[in-house]
Amino acid sequence: MGLLPVSDALSTVLNAVTELKTEIVTLGEALGRVASADITARLTQPPFAASAMDGYAVRFDDIAGPLRVVGESQAGRSYDGILREGEAVRIFTGAPMVSGADTVIIQENVSRNGDLIVISDCKEKGSNIRAAGGDFKFDDVLIQTGTKLDARHIALLAAGNVADISVYKKPRVAILATGDELLEVGSKIGADKIVNSNVPMFMALIEENGGIPVNLGIARDTAQSIKDKIAMLKDVDIFVSIGGVSVGDYDIIQDILKQAGLKVSFWKVAMQPGKPLVFGDFNGIHYFGMPGNPSSSYVCFINFLLPAMSKMMGLGPCGLKENLAKLEHELKAGGSRVNYMRASYSENEKGEKSVTARLPQSSANLSPLANSNCLLVREIDAPPAKKGDFVKIILIE
Repeated sequence: MGLLPVSDALSTVLNAVTELKTEIVTLGEALGRVASADITARLTQPPFAASAMDGYAVRFDDIAGPLRVVGESQAGRSYDGILREGEAVRIFTGAPMVSGADTVIIQENVSRNGDLIVISDCKEKGSNIRAAGGDFKFDDVLIQTGTKLDARHIALLAAGNVADISVYKKPRVAILATGDELLEVGSKIGADKIVNSNVPMFMALIEENGGIPVNLGIARDTAQSIKDKIAMLKDVDIFVSIGGVSVGDYDIIQDILKQAGLKVSFWKVAMQPGKPLVFGDFNGIHYFGMPGNPSSSYVCFINFLLPAMSKMMGLGPCGLKENLAKLEHELKAGGSRVNYMRASYSENEKGEKSVTARLPQSSANLSPLANSNCLLVREIDAPPAKKGDFVKIILIE
């Protein structure tokens, strides 16, 4: 297969994935989940007319003369009488309005002597009252389908007395690293071994983007080891292998998976880093074969796996935010592949961004990736760029 354009590869991935099924969760479990249906209010809020300020509930027609205080209305304990001519009721913020009263005078505009008050100022009838249903009414739509729920939404749903919510299921993503050279974190490292950093990175990426990671561990570069690991696949939506997808003598995972049912949709994408990416269907599970170099697999995640997960969770095929930034240095012309350069941007007081890609760009190095906050995108055959030119960046903070 030739190198597939990035846009065509992404279209292939997104055409293959669909939204997951839905489930009901409690409000306490809903943070970060995506609503799978419109959510409506189970009550009217506020359910009664209430005072917006601390003060006195009065009849507007009575404000010219002294008024006698006949009781109190506080939140959770209302005044149960009916306000009559010449009377006032002490009232607090959030307390139910008093029957017969039509205005609240803020306490700063009232002088009190014993049970008598004198009002010094009141602009208009109906002042400082929150109307019943002023926020929302019973059966109003509070949250629309496809909304990713954050703390603000949780507060709104709680106010609407919504206890259970229909959300899209989280994608379960199995992760398998391959390679004889790999050891788990904390192992004693020999001269020809390295620590497996890709699986911890992908576990974190999947979890922080709403998925459920499933760690399959490390497969050795043997057919039997790989077969043993893929036999562990169960109840997952996506299968990611990392390493072993290039053309070396020990890069055998694609052949083993094909024998076990893998149907490859594409292999090799016109991007740098990340060219050896494989995508296909493994017995009904979406399969991503990632290159072994950490920065390469990270860039593949950002460009393909993240949009796929987003679509599966009901968010649509959204990835990370893009922006434009001014270059702080020159860049040579682009090559035959889209280049995703590890870079860092900063903002001035006007919010204008500037970016530098003066970091080592080796896809095997993690330090430049960890010290970056964006990817600078250089399109195929992009002309040389001068300092001050605008370039596209993908924000990865």
